[in-house]
Amino acid sequence: MKKGRGRTSRIRRRKLFRSSVSRGGLYSCKFPFFIVLEARSPKSRCQQDWFLPRAVTKTSVPVNESYKPEFIELKKWLKDRKFEDTNLIPACFPGTGRGLMSKTSLQEGQMIISLPESCLLTTDTVIRSYLGAYIAKWQPPPSPLLALCTFLVSEKHAGDQSLWKPYLEILPKAYTCPVCLEPEVVNLLPKPLKAKAEEQRARVQEFFSSSRDFVSSLQPLFSEAVESIFSYSALLWAWCTVNTRAVYVEHRQRQCLSAEPNTCALAPYLDLLNHSPHVQVKAAFNEETHCYEIRTASGCRKHEQVFICYGPHDNQRLLLEYGFISVQNPHACVHVSEDILVKYLPSTDKQMNKKISILKDHDFIENLTFGWDGPSWRLLTALKLLCLEAEEFTCWKKILLGEIISDTNEKRSLVIAQKICQYFIEETNAMLLKISHMKDEEVALINQLTLVETLWTEELKILQASAEILNRLQTPFRHAAQLGDRAWRLFQVTQPNRNPSSSLCSRCGYRCPKKEVTQDLRAHGFPGSPACRQQTLGLPGLHNHMNQFLY
Repeated sequence: MKKGRGRTSRIRRRKLFRSSVSRGGLYSCKFPFFIVLEARSPKSRCQQDWFLPRAVTKTSVPVNESYKPEFIELKKWLKDRKFEDTNLIPACFPGTGRGLMSKTSLQEGQMIISLPESCLLTTDTVIRSYLGAYIAKWQPPPSPLLALCTFLVSEKHAGDQSLWKPYLEILPKAYTCPVCLEPEVVNLLPKPLKAKAEEQRARVQEFFSSSRDFVSSLQPLFSEAVESIFSYSALLWAWCTVNTRAVYVEHRQRQCLSAEPNTCALAPYLDLLNHSPHVQVKAAFNEETHCYEIRTASGCRKHEQVFICYGPHDNQRLLLEYGFISVQNPHACVHVSEDILVKYLPSTDKQMNKKISILKDHDFIENLTFGWDGPSWRLLTALKLLCLEAEEFTCWKKILLGEIISDTNEKRSLVIAQKICQYFIEETNAMLLKISHMKDEEVALINQLTLVETLWTEELKILQASAEILNRLQTPFRHAAQLGDRAWRLFQVTQPNRNPSSSLCSRCGYRCPKKEVTQDLRAHGFPGSPACRQQTLGLPGLHNHMNQFLY
């Protein structure tokens, strides 16, 4: 046998390979590390990739990107500003794209990044720059947002002459917030999101229009016409940069700026951290150290991706504000608008307008949703109130307090919820088919269309889960209906000479004997028709016969 070819040598080679991977290979990442910001924490960045489902799988292979020229320059630039990170390195992760990976194991409560104030881009940075004199003398004072956007556009135009070039080089060249999508793609969004997207576009257009006079005052700083430098597309890029990547840092109010909140700061390198809805951290600006700090809430293995969370947002909010979708987002939901809420209710209900008014007065007409765990409590409560019969209407306050009025009301509200859910499922399937056809025809829009397709696909999964839950919730009522029919047949057999009302129950629609002795059947061990527990037959010995028949 030749040397190095035997079984022992093969085992030795395997051991050497495993130990080399565990000591430093980038391919040893098995589980993602998730961390989340507190409620007050910052609005962070828009992720580099538009679809980003966003959880690293066991087979993920992160690729180190710290060797790339743009990151080498960024590290030098940060080091000159007194920041040198020893915990994180930039890497590209399957599913999430570019992010930050831990170089060493991180312990619970350990600082993972502490970015000095000198690295932050704030309104103080702008006022200390060449723009400061123009901002100080402009009336009425420009907003903090306009100051930041103007600075970003100006520095980007400066190119190699900009002191912020290393940071500007790693910023996205374009964004996928709805305001940046083509009109035909925006028309494919769910109706609630489409309305907000149109509001967002109008807000940005107003921001651009109102900036024209201030921008014109900056002409002495440029050899080119400021209209060509501060174009709509340039200011839109700057607006999206601030809106999607800024962290929350409070600043003292300055007289040269308007009274709008001055709480945004761009945080180079830190804003490479990706989002996950599953995790927790503490993040805030430390007034003592003058650094923006993030600490882990749990441990992190070496060579795992480090995440933050922008808050408990559903996918429509994430797309609107940050331009991406989170697959399997536990906060994702499907919104029910007022017109859909009443779509399957009887048009003959004379009290409908009054019911809608009550819901509006008590803030129960918005934020009605289907989620992974079925229809929300708010949605079911609104439907229960809308399903009240005329004789039950005086009990509407009890509905809002969460009380059960009748089993009939419970059943009707679940049936309506099921119909609404089914309507959304059909609408979603139709929209996915439409998007599929557009992807074949509009090749230039395929990225934007895929983004919207991902949103609809996630909503379809939620609706299917809600439909299953609603079906289970209605099972007891179906069972009760069967028991009501069987109880009536049993009554006819055991009491042929008695003649109680043989019509269907006016309260629940079940065929069950009534208007005899008012006893609660639950006390006799017979489930019966749930809506008629106080209106069913209580003749001696009958319940024993029923129990024998039913069980």
